[in-house]
Amino acid sequence: MTKAKGMITINVKKCVACKTCELECALAHSPEKDLAKAMRLEVKPQPRISVDPIGSYSVPLQCRHCEDAPCVAVCPTKAMTKLGVEGPVLVDLDSCIGCKACIIVCPFGVIKLSRSGKVISKCDLCIDRLEQGQKPACVSGCPTGCLQFQTVDEVAAEAKKKVGREFLVSIEKVETLHAVK
Repeated sequence: MTKAKGMITINVKKCVACKTCELECALAHSPEKDLAKAMRLEVKPQPRISVDPIGSYSVPLQCRHCEDAPCVAVCPTKAMTKLGVEGPVLVDLDSCIGCKACIIVCPFGVIKLSRSGKVISKCDLCIDRLEQGQKPACVSGCPTGCLQFQTVDEVAAEAKKKVGREFLVSIEKVETLHAVK
């Protein structure tokens, strides 16, 4: 049974565009885990997350591991697979033919061609790290806490609390208005 159940959530208000997540991701997927050695590789490590300016925010973007992933459905070689309902969308690089069908259908535009140009490159949630009880490299490396790894239940519980707080604030406003009258 995989421990890879969850998602990376983003609080864009905390992102300072330091791009540490990109660096940590690239190193985690590099044959060399030492930065100095990795930078001397012929093919430089490639991050599977990118921090992009969107309006007045910097937004870390990576595969959202869709429940009904169009990239999985369109892959002619079945190189793209979804690991369970809440698990990641993974790519078998030995089966990938680099046809770019997944790149075309990705609703988030986060699947890229690898630097070799022969296969695709996408976030795998650092599945090896998850299996060892660790968080994805981008999450562990984020100095501001902008990126979090959470289960669907944790995200739902946070949303429920937020709605509850907003409801209480609205009740207090109504009570204050009635008290003034």
